Amino acid sequence: MSTRKALVIGINYYAAVTGLYGCVSDALAVKGALDRHANADRKINFEIRLLLGDGPATAVSRKELKSRIQELFEFDGECALFYFAGHGHIESTGGYILASDSTSGDEGVPLNDIMLWANQSNARNRIIILDSCHSGIAGAAAPSAPTSDLADGMTILTASTKDQYASEENGRGVFTGLLVDALNGAAANLVGAITPGSVYAHIDQSLGAWEKQRPVFKTNVKAFISLRDVRPPISLADLRRITELFPAPGYDFPLDPSFEPTSGAPDPANMERFAVLQAYNRINLLTPVGAPHMYYAAMETRSCRLTPLGEHYRRLVERELI
Repeated sequence: MSTRKALVIGINYYAAVTGLYGCVSDALAVKGALDRHANADRKINFEIRLLLGDGPATAVSRKELKSRIQELFEFDGECALFYFAGHGHIESTGGYILASDSTSGDEGVPLNDIMLWANQSNARNRIIILDSCHSGIAGAAAPSAPTSDLADGMTILTASTKDQYASEENGRGVFTGLLVDALNGAAANLVGAITPGSVYAHIDQSLGAWEKQRPVFKTNVKAFISLRDVRPPISLADLRRITELFPAPGYDFPLDPSFEPTSGAPDPANMERFAVLQAYNRINLLTPVGAPHMYYAAMETRSCRLTPLGEHYRRLVERELI
């Protein structure tokens, strides 16, 4: 039985309000990015229930929307994730997400109710991702709805602030396009883990400070869960050698022509270590000292040292956290 469940919903069809175009495609893309890890073993990641409202025959009613969200947060495993793409609404009573049969904004499912169900869930991690207008109001404290505060283990990521609309571009949600890019590897760290924090950082940086749509990130966790694992840019075995090659902070690793395969007198052991050092250089873990390139650092008998990022990973390996 899976310890991670996700409810992924995309609604284009609305009987009484203006329909949308990209929400179903967005939901399908999110499902494709979440169902399996993208590392070497490609194990199942989330067990996903998908609801797609693409026309009258597949309309997602308010009753079904509400019951499915409640059912998700009754889960008591490692992670319960809720993704919604569709219409959002805000008024003095709070925010709402709309079902296909909602005839007005306040006939949707209140975000305060969703926060209540998520806060009371026994799942160790609860993640709410909303690509809908005004979704940034989710989790906002209000005297009339104290349950909207974030309990331990809660994370919210939304497409826009409470005052903004969520944009579509080329038939897709701008926010979800960046979300899927992040889940497909753009937000991975050096061990191949993609966390809610790194996903938000990717979306935030991609949209830029002048965009009319700004993502919102709220969390109350002691440690981030990995939403998906992808193939890391360097093998963990090579990454763990960082303390062997750099035994102390600020250490300069000495180089000479025997490290460079084209030098005329290469040493096999040094060439093997140089290959690892060059891999570190490619992912910004180290830099040559007094030379523009690792080749020249070796040929001119110079050295290389870790960057601040490299020192960070050296400490992680030293503390046996990788």
